[in-house]
Amino acid sequence: MINGMNMRPHPLILAALAALFTACSTTRPTAGSSNDPQARLAAHGIDAVLWQNASAEVYWIYQQAYEHALIKLVGNIAALNNSYADDAPRRPMAVIVDIDETVLDNSPYQITAIRRGRTFNKQDWKDWTDRGIAKASPGAVDFLRNAAAARCEVFYITNRDTSERRSTLRNLADLGFPDADDAHLLLMSGSGDKTARRATVAATHDVVLLVGDQLTDFDERFADRGVDHGRRTVDQLADSLHRFFVLLPNPMYGAYRDVVRGKGSDAERHDKVMRWIEENSY
Repeated sequence: MINGMNMRPHPLILAALAALFTACSTTRPTAGSSNDPQARLAAHGIDAVLWQNASAEVYWIYQQAYEHALIKLVGNIAALNNSYADDAPRRPMAVIVDIDETVLDNSPYQITAIRRGRTFNKQDWKDWTDRGIAKASPGAVDFLRNAAAARCEVFYITNRDTSERRSTLRNLADLGFPDADDAHLLLMSGSGDKTARRATVAATHDVVLLVGDQLTDFDERFADRGVDHGRRTVDQLADSLHRFFVLLPNPMYGAYRDVVRGKGSDAERHDKVMRWIEENSY
């Protein structure tokens, strides 16, 4: 992730850009070449990954978002305390966070995929998470330590696979995240829908805040982008979003992109992106 004094683009991004420029002057298939639809599709993400990994803007946005999260957390705890009668039994409080692009930065994986001219690959992703070397998102550790100090348990609800449990816990613990243990890590087992896992936490805890990089980290209804790319759902759930959710930036992947690309082969998804560009340009 970004260090405060080092905002240079990652060398692998520069290598990917160089490969693209080379592709413009030769017929040899390289990253970005018209002869390799997967590489062309991978190259679509260069600007997003460059911004996520190397910009001072992202470095500040994350810190700003987590400062805002702390303000919301304090307010929600106060409101919860006021809602309890003096003699009422109390439930433990909880904060729920996503992991990838929320508390851990995986942009080096994305950079490597672009360099190799690949789209998402499960084995490549597993090789990355097995290393357990992802850096913490700016502000994430401090925020969650403050949450723990305010007597909130931290639950990590992620769509990482169960086979990634050990390396994920090691990565979180090495960075100093609180509650980095089996009981507080809820991995994907089958469906990527996090609704049931959130409900499991809510059954025993008062959930005072959720933080994620996708709107589905708050409510699965945001998976449906069929009407106005999901903006109508944002408006419908605006009150709850304002009170209980903090959204972090992630232009590298997610439902926003999937709704344009759709499903199918790499070539088909590339063609859908190009059609979207044609339809929405002036």
